[in-house]
Amino acid sequence: MQNHILNSIRSLKLMDGCKGGSSQVYAVNTSSATAHDKPPTHHHHHHHPQHHGHRAYDPGSQLRCASNLRTKSIQAPAAPSVCPEALLPYGLPSPDLIDPPIEPFLRAVDPVSALASSFRRLAEAAPLERCDLHLEQRSLLRSLGDAKLLRRSLLCARLHAPDVHHKVVLSTWLRFERREDEFFAFPSSSLSRATSCGGPALECPRSALVPGYDPDFASLPCPCPRRCRASAGATESFTSGSASTAVADEQEQEKAVEVEEEGDMAFFIGDEEVPCFRYKIAALSTPLHTMMYGGFLESRRQKINFTQNGISPGAMRAVEAFSRTASLDSFPPDIVLELLSFANKFCCEGLKSACDAKLALLVREVEDALLLVDYGLAETAPLLVGSCLQVFLRELPRSLHNSRITRLLCSAEGRQRLALAGHASFALYYFLSQVAMEQNLRSNTTVMLLERLCESAAPGWQKQLALHQLGCVMLERDEYEDAQNWFEEAAKAGHVYSVAGVARAKYRRGNKYAAFKHLNSLVLKNEHIGWMHQERSLYCSSMEEKMRDLNDATSLDPILVYPYKYRAIILMEDNMIGAAIAEINKILGFKVSADCLELRAWLSMALEDYEGALRDIRALMTLDPHYMMFHGKVPGEQLVEVLQQHVQQWNLAECWMQLYDRWSSVDDIGSLAVVHQMLANDPSKSILWFRQSLLLLRLNCQKAAMRSLRLARNHSAYEHERLVYEGWILYDTGHRGEALVKADEAISIHRSFEAFFLKAYVLADTILDVKSSSYVIQLLEEALKCPSDGLRKGQALNNLGSVYVDCDKLDLAADCYVNALNIRHTRAHQGLARVYYLKNHRKSAYDEMTKLIEKARNNASAYEKRSEYCDHDMAKSDLSRATELDPLRTYPYRYRAAGNSRDSRGDKEQCERVMVGCSAQTIVTWEWHWSNQSGGDVLMDDRKDDEAIDELSKAIAFKPDLHLLHLRAAFYESIGKLADALRDCEAALCLDPNHGDTLELYSKIKEQGERDCR
Repeated sequence: MQNHILNSIRSLKLMDGCKGGSSQVYAVNTSSATAHDKPPTHHHHHHHPQHHGHRAYDPGSQLRCASNLRTKSIQAPAAPSVCPEALLPYGLPSPDLIDPPIEPFLRAVDPVSALASSFRRLAEAAPLERCDLHLEQRSLLRSLGDAKLLRRSLLCARLHAPDVHHKVVLSTWLRFERREDEFFAFPSSSLSRATSCGGPALECPRSALVPGYDPDFASLPCPCPRRCRASAGATESFTSGSASTAVADEQEQEKAVEVEEEGDMAFFIGDEEVPCFRYKIAALSTPLHTMMYGGFLESRRQKINFTQNGISPGAMRAVEAFSRTASLDSFPPDIVLELLSFANKFCCEGLKSACDAKLALLVREVEDALLLVDYGLAETAPLLVGSCLQVFLRELPRSLHNSRITRLLCSAEGRQRLALAGHASFALYYFLSQVAMEQNLRSNTTVMLLERLCESAAPGWQKQLALHQLGCVMLERDEYEDAQNWFEEAAKAGHVYSVAGVARAKYRRGNKYAAFKHLNSLVLKNEHIGWMHQERSLYCSSMEEKMRDLNDATSLDPILVYPYKYRAIILMEDNMIGAAIAEINKILGFKVSADCLELRAWLSMALEDYEGALRDIRALMTLDPHYMMFHGKVPGEQLVEVLQQHVQQWNLAECWMQLYDRWSSVDDIGSLAVVHQMLANDPSKSILWFRQSLLLLRLNCQKAAMRSLRLARNHSAYEHERLVYEGWILYDTGHRGEALVKADEAISIHRSFEAFFLKAYVLADTILDVKSSSYVIQLLEEALKCPSDGLRKGQALNNLGSVYVDCDKLDLAADCYVNALNIRHTRAHQGLARVYYLKNHRKSAYDEMTKLIEKARNNASAYEKRSEYCDHDMAKSDLSRATELDPLRTYPYRYRAAGNSRDSRGDKEQCERVMVGCSAQTIVTWEWHWSNQSGGDVLMDDRKDDEAIDELSKAIAFKPDLHLLHLRAAFYESIGKLADALRDCEAALCLDPNHGDTLELYSKIKEQGERDCR
């Protein structure tokens, strides 16, 4: 069986030149490959021979490793045999080629202080300075990985954009960031992709071209559709105007001229005469006024020869018409271009502005922009250049493959030309470089854009970011000397994280000891920063030191992926594959990523667990459909084809049964794999794409979830289905009102389960007073009357039970939860436990949550919830288990911190602080603990405030969370450390400027500080 599948894998036709991302690459043992078919070393992990951390590379070392593995297998026949030469065509994963990447963003040594500083500077900044400060804040928040925070900073930057250029760049950036949220991959309307809108006003391409600073420009629905209908035909594309339009324009010109055919003077251009009024021409500019009324010959002549001034008779007539009407509506683009040149020559600012605005509205397609941008740059027309630039940016990333566009955007000469027109800035090249790095980190285009970013950067964070990113790109391109230089410049500019880049570059150049010294000096100064220990582990001389650093890294920052992967591979090399899988399961339990799924699939194949391997590869392909396995050589889909020949095949009915089983056991990854298989058989099934999106949202894979939801929408066979999926897209992107409209439209067409469920869900999440609760109940009852599968009906029953609990209808809620459990909706155990608890049946509530834990093994949420129904010691045990399974959950840290507060009055206050952001059920639980534990044991351990602060600091070190920062600020305030309390409040407000409890505490601390100063 094993040889059969391995031969099948070997027979795959590999795609030469295909490279996977650095996060998906594992080392390959090439000892079994011949010299001519040895796979090339991946660009990201091209090491010098002595670079391999704990062992130097030896051509025979892999064979010796294989021999050791076989020896162990003989000594312990119960263990599966692992043979690197035979298992896979590229060998087994090795720790030598999984070095963590140097991330291309700013990473502060003390993120809390950095966030607090950002908040203070924004609060004190002048209005026109806030745009850049919000961009700086975004660069700081990027290391937190929260897409919502990043978008909020970008929205604020756009709101405070000081000029047209920044409006164009930031509105386009906002649109680019939410490209996965759109119903179609590309707009299908007759409007071009570059000028189509339909989103918020802050993303509107026309609104971006309105000059001036307007911070009150709220995020309203875009006015473009109404405006476009009102002005249909008035803004024809520059390159697509019809002959009939040109004829109409000529007729309009003739009418304009006929209005006042007589004048008191005339211009001669060749044989044609253009009558004009002297005072009106003179009013266009100071030079013309001087010509008309100064001491020049023209001031005394009735007829002035303008033949040599480069203007046609038609354009001169247009000048005369503009001097009377101040309008250009009736003139075609070629005449307006002549007028723009005339206005520049004679300093006619009003005429120039009118031409600029007119031409800017004509730019609709890339062809228009390419034709007009040179005119705009030559005549320094800011709106026209801005409009062309906007088209180029809205066509990203495709426009980066157009040589004419990249010549302007990427070259030093192009930057200088853009700067003269007011359209070269750090923000522009920041955006462009991000897009280029997403597309290809190694490309020349990326390098050139980062060079322009450096040229545009001001001292401080901008220079640090630009230099650091250049270092990252050069490291990826294997240009280690240049990478080292750029990282050193970034470190000199004040970016400490770039020291890790310096060390990595020196390591790649063969100087491992120098790399170790760099990181060792950092660790000695900052012992409690996880990533520093991780980086130092790469350069340790012994395995013992390396493992100590990796364990310290995990202890300090449990969300770092590299330590888990390294330990798993080391365990595999010791033929402890089960332990290796258990190690990688730790990180997959709370942070699903493609590279970890690939590694677990690899380990499963080593165990001959082909079903498990296929499950992980299918889930991986759901996250990234274009993922390349085995050192970027084998498309994941090809490996799926090989593996599925060696596992049991399921028909459609069996797939649904498997999906029920996995859904019931809260196995989201397994469920994803089943849905992937079902979609492979029927890719047009919209309900399956929708189900896939729900699973991805549970796994916190927002981008992949939106892609699946959009595909569900695009594969909809019926109008009412399409409306429902559009409603979910709108809801998930924060447009709840529009989502309700879609739900109502869908219900009016067809009364379906999904339409009623969508409306109930959105209403329940928007406002849930007594009246709306009754309406939500009616909607869910209507949904349950409609046909649907048990998985969705179980969710509806669970939601209905939750609403009944909020309405204090506990018996009805219990019935809903029991009915949901009868159709195997396992999560209903949690709701039923809540009902028991509210009925004062704490033991029954605890038992119910225990059932959930038994069915959904290793579910951190279940342990956390069960802790609410038991005594203090058992609660601490459950919460410790929850933290072990998912260190990102903040409630356990808050609970343990509250258990270390100081005096009874302070304890009660800290209890209230802990309850901020908690559910009603949790609040009731805290009140029970407060009133029932002897001596207030949960919240009244004497004089342990420092321990409480230490507990919170553990989590804040790797996850600066709003509620954790607020609670720690409260502890600091209670013991008189006002400066620390103020810092934590400011950092929390940087994450959410409108958080009421933190604002209240912040105001209290500031007032107390002012009193102390007096």
